[in-house]
Amino acid sequence: MRIAVLGVGLVGGSIGLAARRRLGASVAGYDPDAAILQRALDVGAVDDAAGTVAEAVAKAELVFCAAPVRALPGLVADALAASGEAAVVTDVGSTKRELTASLDGNPAAVRFIGGHPLAGAETAGVENARDDLFAGARWYLTPDAAAGGIEYDALQRAIAGLGARPQAIDAETHDRLMATVSHLPHVIANVLVEQAQTALSEESERLPEVGPSFRDTTRVAGANPAIWADIFSANREAVAAEIDRAVERLRAAAELIRTGDAAAVGDWQRDAGAARHRLLEAASARGALRELRLTVENRPGIVAEVALALGRAGVNIEDMALYPAIDMSAGAMSLWVSGDADAARALAVVHELGHAATIADGV
Repeated sequence: MRIAVLGVGLVGGSIGLAARRRLGASVAGYDPDAAILQRALDVGAVDDAAGTVAEAVAKAELVFCAAPVRALPGLVADALAASGEAAVVTDVGSTKRELTASLDGNPAAVRFIGGHPLAGAETAGVENARDDLFAGARWYLTPDAAAGGIEYDALQRAIAGLGARPQAIDAETHDRLMATVSHLPHVIANVLVEQAQTALSEESERLPEVGPSFRDTTRVAGANPAIWADIFSANREAVAAEIDRAVERLRAAAELIRTGDAAAVGDWQRDAGAARHRLLEAASARGALRELRLTVENRPGIVAEVALALGRAGVNIEDMALYPAIDMSAGAMSLWVSGDADAARALAVVHELGHAATIADGV
């Protein structure tokens, strides 16, 4: 397999390392900063250093665009234009709607499927890249109606090979959820640091010793200003809406605490702890794989339709295989999901979509 990585920082470099070591792939790298590209070569994140995007993607089967959010629309368009007709192009940006919209009307968009790995580190740069960065991590894929089924299958297989857990989700839902679970925490961390600094200035006191809760809550405060400015801008409406909701909850919390009702405050605290436990438990729950076999019409967007419907139902596709009919009029799909409950839910969803499906025995 030949892979191109456009942008070889922490995430791009880790993709390169994982692709070489886990997939046995040959990796071509490109970065506008020649010094960064040289470091990628030095640490073994890429096999070849390309001087241009076109040179990097020339023979690639799979192209990862790992640039800042603001640069992705142009980079993805360039990658689609320069790569071969069978090459799949994806990205790793944390916002999706603006990028997807930028490709409207582009005939090559059938080969693009948006992506976002929920993986990272406090350190940055290709020198901190790791081949296990994506091990067990959720990797969202955002196919739209234009996305090809063969392209989606190839991409999700490669991502699973990197050690990640691919899951389909539509771009709008992705951005709204990221505003809550990724972008809002950065806003709150920034605000908390500002509030602490203001309080100290008003009191004219030196910085006191801070406890672990302050350090934990503000760990991401001030993270990479250029990158986060772009993220907040690209997802501004969703982030602003989540800030408004958080303000409402903070006001309600203030009123509850003002009552002095220790029992009610204790219940609030316990409820929050239980909710956190449920969220983390749901994120890590995985059962034995079950195979779902279905027959579908061979038409554009069918794989994305099924994958997104299952994603909305909370069912993650752990693996997939496509078997087109000889005349290409229809095809069989095998989907592997975790556990009996997800298999039953997936079967109901597929039936609602109008496709014949069964759960294979003995899987």
